[in-house]
Amino acid sequence: MNFSIAETIRRLLAPRHELSCSWLLWRRLIAALRERGRGCRQESGAFLLGYRSAGRARIVDFVLYDDLDPHCLDTGIVRFDGRHFGDLWAICKARGLSVVADIHVHPGGEAQSHSDRAHPMISRAGHFALILPRFATEPLSRRDIGIYRYQGSKDWVTIPPYERRLFLHIGF
Repeated sequence: MNFSIAETIRRLLAPRHELSCSWLLWRRLIAALRERGRGCRQESGAFLLGYRSAGRARIVDFVLYDDLDPHCLDTGIVRFDGRHFGDLWAICKARGLSVVADIHVHPGGEAQSHSDRAHPMISRAGHFALILPRFATEPLSRRDIGIYRYQGSKDWVTIPPYERRLFLHIGF
């Protein structure tokens, strides 16, 4: 029998969450996004890697955009060159993971920009995009995190602020 006590506890405490991440990984991710944002001077972002099961996704790792495309943050906003997706797929294959979401920071609020809506990082229905406001500076609650589900054909569903706490679990 193969099981994880942490996974069992997480299911008991957060059974309805569609997206989850350990608190420790989340803290590392936020710190990395702030560092790559050069002290609140530019956007930064990452692909969130993990597992999908029964309509839920668990984030277990991340790859920063500029680790794949060293020039994607040069203009102050994210401009990821699609030629680097091959490297991302190779990382996923080597780690036995898939891209379950992407995340990036905005200088202002958590709303998607026109560019975000028109150019999804992963254009597969069911993919999640997260946006952190104020360059991910504290305080940062789950209500502050923009969460968007891609439907395909440039169509998105916005998870409203009052549902974000039930949607995204950060803990075990």
